[in-house]
Amino acid sequence: MPRPVLSTYRLQMRGDCCTFDDAENLLDYLDRLGVSHLYLSPILTAVPGSTHGYDVTDPTTVSAALGGPEGLQRLSEAARSRGMGLIIDIVPNHVGVAHPEQNLWWWDLLRYGRASAYADYFDIDWDLDNGRIVLPVLGSDDDVADLVVDGDVLRLGDLVFPVAPGTGAGTGREVHDRQHYRLTGWRTGICGYRRFFSITSLAALRQEDRAVFDASHVEVKRWFDEGLVDGLRIDHPDGLSDPAGYLRWLRELTGPDAWIVVEKILAANESLDPSLPVSGTTGYDALREVGGLFIDPAGAAVLTMLSGRPDPDAEVMLKAAAVTDTLAGELGRLCRAVAGVTGQNDEHLPAAITALISRIGVYRSDYPALGTILPVALQETACTTPELTEALATVSVAMSRSAEVVSRFNQLCGAATAKAVEDCLFYRDARLVSLNEVGGAPELFGVTTAEFHQRTRTRQHAWPSTMTTLSTHDTKRGEDVRARIGLLSQVPGTWADSVERWTASTAPPDRDTALFLWQNIFGVWPVDGGVTDELRIRLHGYAEKAIREAATHTSWHDPSREFEDEVHGWLDRVLDGPVTAELTALVGRLEVHARNNSLGQKLLQLTVPGVPDVYQGTESTEDSLVDPDNRRPIDYPALRDALERGDDAKIRVTTAALTLRRARPQAFLAGAYRPLPAIGEAARHLVCFTRGEDVMVAVSRWTVGLAETGWGDTTLSLPDGQWTDRLSGRDWAGRVRVSELLCDSPVALLERSDG
Repeated sequence: MPRPVLSTYRLQMRGDCCTFDDAENLLDYLDRLGVSHLYLSPILTAVPGSTHGYDVTDPTTVSAALGGPEGLQRLSEAARSRGMGLIIDIVPNHVGVAHPEQNLWWWDLLRYGRASAYADYFDIDWDLDNGRIVLPVLGSDDDVADLVVDGDVLRLGDLVFPVAPGTGAGTGREVHDRQHYRLTGWRTGICGYRRFFSITSLAALRQEDRAVFDASHVEVKRWFDEGLVDGLRIDHPDGLSDPAGYLRWLRELTGPDAWIVVEKILAANESLDPSLPVSGTTGYDALREVGGLFIDPAGAAVLTMLSGRPDPDAEVMLKAAAVTDTLAGELGRLCRAVAGVTGQNDEHLPAAITALISRIGVYRSDYPALGTILPVALQETACTTPELTEALATVSVAMSRSAEVVSRFNQLCGAATAKAVEDCLFYRDARLVSLNEVGGAPELFGVTTAEFHQRTRTRQHAWPSTMTTLSTHDTKRGEDVRARIGLLSQVPGTWADSVERWTASTAPPDRDTALFLWQNIFGVWPVDGGVTDELRIRLHGYAEKAIREAATHTSWHDPSREFEDEVHGWLDRVLDGPVTAELTALVGRLEVHARNNSLGQKLLQLTVPGVPDVYQGTESTEDSLVDPDNRRPIDYPALRDALERGDDAKIRVTTAALTLRRARPQAFLAGAYRPLPAIGEAARHLVCFTRGEDVMVAVSRWTVGLAETGWGDTTLSLPDGQWTDRLSGRDWAGRVRVSELLCDSPVALLERSDG
């Protein structure tokens, strides 16, 4: 039987610094921390040197760079000897094809075309170019002239492509023109295969074909047959043609007891479909709710005035642009599928599909629980653009007749949402950037206690074993950076005055860009004000990524060197100028409140219903920004020392919560969640609840204002019995003054101690 999953600790596996042996050497530390399961990023063979593992090139083998199957076996046995287990992240949607020679399935497909044994493994658009696979991998179409024949391969720089048998005579161009593929420039937006969003180096697999599923899960099946792992994290199931069908097959493979969570990004008004045979999601919904509690709604008006009122149509317009530009190839393929089913090639079809997708607020709407989303979007689109009514009817008819049309429509919808919202809009919205997170809803400006308690109780009843998280390898900012930035909602006037003054004195090339970057700079600014070379490099890297994602003055496709140089110059003026003194002073003034937010959200995430994940290094305060910044190697010797000393408040909170989960598993796995309101003038500053009959959690919030007023007469009536705070060691019973309960810490974790 698998070991009960009480908590997980995410490790980013890398051949250069986090192999299976490295993970094994961390087991004693993680055991002391209270972790029940190691949660490993993808471990199958990936592109050499990969720092994340999502570019799998051989799904049938464990990465030799990480230690191979023997290393995995040793790690599993070592974890089991401590009563711990393993959770593995797997990538069913796509494989890496940046270098075809590294992927035997892809290489064979390119060499033999439709005659390949793997022709059905990939979702190829065979109709796009008369049976040839269009590969948008060149700088321009003209680069074909530079291809060189080298034996049975074609070469262009470091790119290598196979030559079909009997077609290798002649010039590079002549040989190329005889192949089962056609190399084109990457800027066209046309691609001959389904990919991961718009990433041409990641080709999608047809997991709806049982033969493909079996072939790509042979190693995963071995893990469960041999009892090496206890569960799986499924990367981006919404990209599959039939996510629900895939998950049913996976459940058959793993058995009924495996813990399976899916990377399902839920909208604020979306629920995970209860028919899915999984334990829940990877926790972005919980991230929004926990973090949102610490956002003071009183700051919305001032911050909105500073950044400008958000354009209510921005998301719709950006989705439409993503569909017609970045995802033009996918749109064209969907239109051809619709026309093929209905026999009607309406000229308005591309516009109708684009407008419809722009009005769907979820990644995909074909889960049974989301049955009303598409018809409502159809009606709204028809009302807004009546000239598209007939074309919308054609789309509806096609979807009623063809599972392929349904899946391609929803795959395009998910890609458009990711590219438009997470990868663009969230880099333009500068009102409060800590809200601009994967799965976030920045337009709601935080979460009330009423919403928080309601959603948490619902999670307890519907998905008690779902994952909860605060940081991942994909978050835009680490949890502690968000905690500090969230403070700006408590001091909006101070922030607005400071930013206006700083912006005027540093003359940025663009005000909106500066407003966005100021908050991120504040989020990672060192308390002592010391700007190291490392921090400077990280901030420049982040700034470049942020402005390219925002795509208002520069972009990944068409970078403006002039604008980017101006931004880098401005950033250096900030880092080297007089503004730094004011930044340091503001950070110093608010740092105690940033720590309060950090500890508060951490304790909540570790104790609310669900299985908490601790992303590597986040048991202590850290300052990560978006990837690749948040995938840096972790200084575990320093963390070990901090755990030994016991003077790191965040490690103490993490250890106390995780060890309590191990001591009282039923309180967290099955115990009820009951809000416990305080009474008094500062009651709104306290979030409190019980888990089962044995655990109580109290967390302070909005502590900037609280520092001025104090708790006053605010009291909390504890449940019957004697209670001991696992953090302070003090005992409590009956009605207590909150000022005494939280006199030396912003949080309390109480355990019933009278038996």
